[in-house]
Amino acid sequence: MVQRFFCLRCGKSFSESQPLDGLRVDFKQACQVVHLLCEGMGIRAIERFTQLNRRTVLGILATAGEHCARLLDAKIRNVKAEFVQADEMHGFVYSKPQNTARDDTEHGEFYTYLSADKDSKLIINWRPAKRTPENTLAFVQDLKSRLDGRFQFTTDAMNDYHRGNGAVRKVFGNEIDYATETKVYGKENNHPSQYFNPMVVVAIKRQRKIGNADLMMATTCHLERLNLSVRLFNRRFTRKTLGYSKKLENLRHSVAILIAHFNFCRVHSAHGKTPANRGNKPRGIKWENSFCDFDWP
Repeated sequence: MVQRFFCLRCGKSFSESQPLDGLRVDFKQACQVVHLLCEGMGIRAIERFTQLNRRTVLGILATAGEHCARLLDAKIRNVKAEFVQADEMHGFVYSKPQNTARDDTEHGEFYTYLSADKDSKLIINWRPAKRTPENTLAFVQDLKSRLDGRFQFTTDAMNDYHRGNGAVRKVFGNEIDYATETKVYGKENNHPSQYFNPMVVVAIKRQRKIGNADLMMATTCHLERLNLSVRLFNRRFTRKTLGYSKKLENLRHSVAILIAHFNFCRVHSAHGKTPANRGNKPRGIKWENSFCDFDWP
């Protein structure tokens, strides 16, 4: 445990400095908690596994999440990517939309916007928010600030991206090649697993919106597979469970930790490297397959 000290002059107590500010728990034990979070374990399961109090686990989540958010903001810059995909992953905070007031900005239905480089699998930026034109615009603006050079951008057919003077045209103008992909779903007749898998893709429609996008490469399939990884390794996105976030800030901390671990620590099976290590290595990062080896900002 962390050494505590008592001042005989003023009567106050304090602890020795820690890389994770404000936590009294041992740093190695805090790293264990973060590692369990990255492997999809829930808060109460971590409480039972580590014998730490639930509030301590949540404190580690918040502190590490803030560090990871700053790390991602500082390091994911000037990314050179040929094909970038974006998608939104559905979730909710505290309650489902039918049980939430329409003007409640902290609870109810939330979408996590994600963008990624097709080749390296690097998650470029992210934004858990309500799916509104304002949040879509903010997400695309943040994406532009992290990329360098012309690239091909692909999204789904959500109107906020492309309809009229949508977010993509408003932010990028004609500086990129942009296309949308729409998947048409239907039901398979007399399929034995129809109850559990009722919808299948029956058609795919791709359209150029800006520039001369290559329609053969205009797909969001790689990012949709990334969404599956997020749901697998983050308990808050696992469907039909009690692991959903009760507070919006905890959702944001959890997503930041997962993305930092995915980009800088987890070796991707597609190319045998971490997504960030497949390109230029940012300074200040030690490339080890362990969360404890971060050079915290």
